[in-house]
Amino acid sequence: MTPWTVVADAEGEATEKSCAHLGEIRDVRPSVEHGCEDCLREGTRWVHLRECLSCGHVGCCDNSPRRHATAHWRHTGHAIVASREPGEDWAWCYADDLFLLPEDQA
Repeated sequence: MTPWTVVADAEGEATEKSCAHLGEIRDVRPSVEHGCEDCLREGTRWVHLRECLSCGHVGCCDNSPRRHATAHWRHTGHAIVASREPGEDWAWCYADDLFLLPEDQA
């Protein structure tokens, strides 16, 4: 499991804030390998993918029409998602509005 650390706030500024949800991160498997779980079920389209670090749900980002990753957070309270985009290794805490990186990259 990747240890994460806070590196920036919602405006992209360095911050000393802490994330109250880091303890909710689990070693998860993605709910689907390719695509947004909900968009695939609905037959809709996505832009970018995010994986819930509490349960593995793969949802689409807020640039996608249906915004399933945010909807999953609102429905479950699972606050932290990681990018599932190739070459991207970052996470976001919805509840605390904080940008996270793996500790070895921070």
